[in-house]
Amino acid sequence: MAKSRPWPTPPVKADSNSKNDTMPPKPNREKRQARPETPREPKEITEKVVFINRCAKVVKGGRRFSFSALIVAGDQKGKVGVGFGKANEVSEAIRKATDASKKRMVKVAVQENTIPHEVTGESGGGRVLLRPASPGTGVIAGGGVRAVLEAVGIRDVLAKSLGSSNHANVVNATIAALQQLRPKEEIFKLRGKTIRKPAAAEAVAEPVAA
Repeated sequence: MAKSRPWPTPPVKADSNSKNDTMPPKPNREKRQARPETPREPKEITEKVVFINRCAKVVKGGRRFSFSALIVAGDQKGKVGVGFGKANEVSEAIRKATDASKKRMVKVAVQENTIPHEVTGESGGGRVLLRPASPGTGVIAGGGVRAVLEAVGIRDVLAKSLGSSNHANVVNATIAALQQLRPKEEIFKLRGKTIRKPAAAEAVAEPVAA
């Protein structure tokens, strides 16, 4: 019988990780220097939700809901703004309305935690009357009017809604009324007059008899 031949062994491949094979060095990438973080001052802006509305649209598969939010934002130091946002989620609608209210902030003349004079504001069907009040009275208002006045920083005021009860109209009418406020110094300056300061009473000390 013929002898069986051994199975031919495949040639050994050179190891790619051998020391003889030298790979080109990788280029050293310089690390980007981190920018120094500048400390940001915290902005004390209060945000108040005035009204959230839900709208339902009937489609073939059922009903689709969308939400709208009316937000009032202010720093309680004389600045206030109102924003309106719509989205399919409540949180997204509030975020949109908050961003819009911060972009539309206006300056309001506040005098010793109240308003300088009586004023009436109108917007659409809304009509709001504001009157100054003595210290300790508080904010006599409700709904959107109270939210706007507290966001501005007014603590003593009398308010009355005389027109529509729509939340958007009431809030816009309140802001329109606040924008009409003028301090006494500005009115005197426009009229070309000066404010007379009361002379301080001088206390005359009498000589004490010995």
